[in-house]
Amino acid sequence: MRIGLIGGMSWESSAEYYRLLNELVRERLGGLHSAECLLLSVDFAEVERLQVSGEWERAGELLAAAARDLEAGGAELLLLCTNTMHKVADAVAGAASVPLLHLADTTAQAVLGAGVREVGLLGTAFTMEQSFYRDRLAGHGLSVWVPPADDRALVHRVIYEELCLGIVREESRAAYQEVIGRLVDRGARGVVLGCTEIELLIGQEHSPVPVFPTTRLHAEAAVDLALSRRAP
Repeated sequence: MRIGLIGGMSWESSAEYYRLLNELVRERLGGLHSAECLLLSVDFAEVERLQVSGEWERAGELLAAAARDLEAGGAELLLLCTNTMHKVADAVAGAASVPLLHLADTTAQAVLGAGVREVGLLGTAFTMEQSFYRDRLAGHGLSVWVPPADDRALVHRVIYEELCLGIVREESRAAYQEVIGRLVDRGARGVVLGCTEIELLIGQEHSPVPVFPTTRLHAEAAVDLALSRRAP
């Protein structure tokens, strides 16, 4: 089953998707096996401009065109390699006849599978402050908390000014750990790393409660589905 990746938001995390998909297929099939996939990487500067200006319909059209191009190239399953742009997931899914594997759904399934019901959510300001992502998680029966305003601003700034540029700073990791600690103090029993770049900074060793790395979980779910439909 050929996986189509709508990436570039940012390419730093899209590179992680590509690495994870290939590593997971090799682990499961052995030998020289690798993932059959297509990557269409958009210009993130244009997407970020549309985010900031609130032109979500135009952003949806841009990513819908990418979905159509991937389907034309033979993709049989689509991954939108960004949490924030799942705000326009319906537009992307509606543009192609092949399924879109929704990132928030794969994350929620992993959270529930770990026996966790109350989670903190870290991500861009759009993901934390708007309802599209929180509501999707809540639809699976999860209680979702986001950090207070100052912490949200810090988390957002580090994503766009550092992680999207491939910059990983120890002081930012320490600041994120403090944000996580405050979420745990409020009752979070797990933390969703709801931005695909955050995994470049935060791992399980940096949190007192389970973290749910959305990039890895998305890639694992895609490989599960792709291999389940692989011809013998």
